[in-house]
Amino acid sequence: MIKCKSCSTEISPKAASCPKCGHPNEQSKNLSAGQVLSALILVGGMLWWFASGGLEKRAADDLQRIKNQVAADAIKQYDIAQREGNAMQTCVQASLVSAAFLQAHDESNYRQWKEREKYVCESAGIHH
Repeated sequence: MIKCKSCSTEISPKAASCPKCGHPNEQSKNLSAGQVLSALILVGGMLWWFASGGLEKRAADDLQRIKNQVAADAIKQYDIAQREGNAMQTCVQASLVSAAFLQAHDESNYRQWKEREKYVCESAGIHH
C-alpha cells in the first residue's frame, strides 16, 4: 500500500486514483517489469530481423518468384502463338521466353529456350 499524495489515504499502488479524493496515482502509470521485458524482447527481435537481412531476403525471394512467374506466363503465350499464330509470332514469343529465363537467372532453361528460339526463328526465315 502507498499513501495518496493529496490526502494521505492508503491506496493500492495499482489504483488509477485515490478512492477518497480522486487524486491521480502516478505510480499506477509505471510499467511492470514484465511489460518492460516484453517490449525489450519485441524490439530486440525486430532489430535482429532487420539487421540480419530479413527484409532484404524476403524481397529477393518475392522478386525471384515474380521472375519465375513471368517466365511461366511467357511459355503459355508461346504455346498459344504456336497453336494459333504464324511462324513470326512463334519466333517472337520464343525470344520472349528466352529473355524471361535470362532475367530469372535460370541458365539451364535459358539455353534450352535459346536453342528453340534459333530453330523456330530459322523456320520463320529469320537467321540469328
